[in-house]
Amino acid sequence: MRIPFVTVDVFTDRPFGGNPLAVILDARGLSDAQMQAIAREFNYSEQTFVLPPENPAHTARVRIFNPTAEMPFAGHPNVGTAYVLARAGTVLGQPVGDALVFEEGAGAVRAEVLRDGANVVGARIATPQPLDLGPEVPVAPLAACVGLPPDAFSAVAHPPRVASVGLTQVFAELPDLATLVAARPDPSAFAAAEAALPLGGAALLLHIWTRTGSGTVRARMFGPTIGVPEDPATGSAAGALGALLAARGEGTDLVIEQGIEMGRPSRIEVAVRGAAVTIAGPCVPVMEGVLTL
Repeated sequence: MRIPFVTVDVFTDRPFGGNPLAVILDARGLSDAQMQAIAREFNYSEQTFVLPPENPAHTARVRIFNPTAEMPFAGHPNVGTAYVLARAGTVLGQPVGDALVFEEGAGAVRAEVLRDGANVVGARIATPQPLDLGPEVPVAPLAACVGLPPDAFSAVAHPPRVASVGLTQVFAELPDLATLVAARPDPSAFAAAEAALPLGGAALLLHIWTRTGSGTVRARMFGPTIGVPEDPATGSAAGALGALLAARGEGTDLVIEQGIEMGRPSRIEVAVRGAAVTIAGPCVPVMEGVLTL
């Protein structure tokens, strides 16, 4: 089997920034095990596999894998896949317009292509679910996860807690940029915290953030138990954080910078309109090739 793929950097306007994504343009004939093995081979935080939709009115079924498991939803894979398919102009032999619908584990994900004139430059997606607030979580295990003292955490906007717009994550506010930069993930502490915290069986994906201005924050996300020591840009977390802050009356538009500590600066734009949450950003193409199985 010779299987074409494309890689793009998502939430950036230049190569080697943002979050890299590999898109398998036609995953028909691949088993679950093969998809997981391909995701491990690329070793990006996520990878997508494009399949025919169950509903012919939709664009495609999109399966998302991280290095260890399949995911029901993620932000940058949807933005990047919409960008790749729009640039190609077709998906599985069918034409692609500027409005796409992907079938995923968390529900239907609607995407809008962003253009500069005739050029495709990025995409905007709507999260498949509204904000779902889970329980608050204790500070101590989170502090151990990122090598910070418990009193280094802030609760001005919210105490640490579980939240989701399609993917369960834990959000914790930090008081300043210096504290955010000082965080150092400890994989063994993540494994212990994942077993102890009320995550409903989900992996511990820890999103820490701090304010950098009016309507802007800087963030980092760690998920070592799923093979992602640190993520350069986490669209699903950006959407949930934007919705969480909007629910507290702190504005409906948010810009999140991430990946700076990794040398992969990313910029994610979030808009909250009632229960609807959108995530947007630019993308750039990086590689094209063929997998041989």
